[in-house]
Amino acid sequence: MAKMEFMSNDFSLRIKGEDTFVAGQAGAIKKCIEEYAGGFPDINIQVFPNTGGIIPDEKKKGTEEEVTESKEISPGMEHTVVAIYDDAGIPSFMHRFRKITNKELFGGSDKVHSAFIIGGVVYDEIYISVYENCEINGKPYSLPMQKPWTNITNDEAAKACFSKGEGWHLITRPEWGLLANLSLKNGTLPHGNTNCGKYHADEKEKGELSGCYSITKTGSGPSTWTHDHTTTGVHDLCGNIWEMVRGFRIKDGVLEACVNNDAAMDIDLAEDSENWKPILDDKNGRAIGVSVEGGEISIKSEGVAKEGYDGDRWGNITVKCESELLRELAMYPGEPDAYCYIDSTKGEYLPVCGGGWGNTSYAGVFFVYLDVPSFLLRQQPRLPLRLL
Repeated sequence: MAKMEFMSNDFSLRIKGEDTFVAGQAGAIKKCIEEYAGGFPDINIQVFPNTGGIIPDEKKKGTEEEVTESKEISPGMEHTVVAIYDDAGIPSFMHRFRKITNKELFGGSDKVHSAFIIGGVVYDEIYISVYENCEINGKPYSLPMQKPWTNITNDEAAKACFSKGEGWHLITRPEWGLLANLSLKNGTLPHGNTNCGKYHADEKEKGELSGCYSITKTGSGPSTWTHDHTTTGVHDLCGNIWEMVRGFRIKDGVLEACVNNDAAMDIDLAEDSENWKPILDDKNGRAIGVSVEGGEISIKSEGVAKEGYDGDRWGNITVKCESELLRELAMYPGEPDAYCYIDSTKGEYLPVCGGGWGNTSYAGVFFVYLDVPSFLLRQQPRLPLRLL
C-alpha cells in the first residue's frame, strides 16, 4: 500500500491504494504539471509509503529493502533510500550515503570523512534517517507523516536508539556535519518549518501541522525542506524541532569531540569520560577554544579566550584557526545567515541543531545552539531524535 498527497494553494488531494495505482495517479498529475507548469507554480506532490497500522514482520528482522534506485547526485556522491527492519521487525526509511573524502566534499585532504570511520574501521556506507523519528513501543522510527518524538532526554534518546539492535544509534555531529556539507556543496541548503508550519521566506512552502504547537509532521513539507531538494532527501534539518546529536561539546571554553565517529558506538560519554578529546588546530597543534567578549565571538587556538555567552549569525563569527575537523563537523560559516550560540564559561555544554518552528531566518542546517547545560539534556525531557 502507498499514498500520495497533492497540494496547491487552492486545493489538496490525497490518494491511497495499491502501489501501482498510486504511482499511476502520481504520473498523471506530473504530466499535467509538465503541460501546464506556467499555471501551477505552487504545486507540491509527495508520494510516500502508507505507514498506518504498521504490523511487525518477524521474518524481516534485521533485513534491508531498497526503496529507490541509486542515483549519483554529483561525482562521487551516490544516494539511495532503503527500508531497514530493526529487531522488532518494524521498518525505518533510511538514506544510504556512500563513503566520501573531505577533498571531494569541501576541498580538504584525501582523508575519508569522519562520519564513515567508526571504532577505527572505515565503512563504505552509512545510513541516516530520512525523517525525524516518531515513537512506536518505546523505540524510534524514521517514518513519514508522523508526529516527531519529543520530551526525551539525550541519554534516553541514545539508549532508545541502541535498543533497536546492532548499528542503530542517535545521530552524531559528524553525521550532521556530513549532511550540512553535502547540502552546501550541492547548493541545496534546506528550507524548513521556521515560522509556525511555514518557511519564513516563502509561506507557500508549508507542512502539515502535527497537532502539537506549530510542529509539522515528519516529511510533510515540500522537497526544498530536504538536504538535496528532492522528495527522497533527508527531511526537516532546518527548523521544526531542535535536534540532539552525540559526540560534540564545549567544556570550559574548549571545543571537544569523540575520535572520528566513535559516538555511533555505545561508549561512555559522561562529562568526565576519556572519550572526549580537544579539537586541535591543524597548524599549531593547540586546543581550539571559543572567546566571547563585547558581543563578538571568535573560535581560535591562540591568545586569551574570554569567558561569556552570546550568539550571532555565522557570517559575523571570526574563525582564527585551521581545522579540517571543524569543517567536517560543520562548525564554520557555511551558511552565513544561520545562527550560532556558544557558552564559553566553565562547565559542559552540549549542542542542539537546526533550529525550531519559530526561529525564522536564524534557522538552518548550520544553526547550532552550543550553550545548553549538559544536565538539561541529560536529565530533562526536551527534544526529538533522529537515528542512524
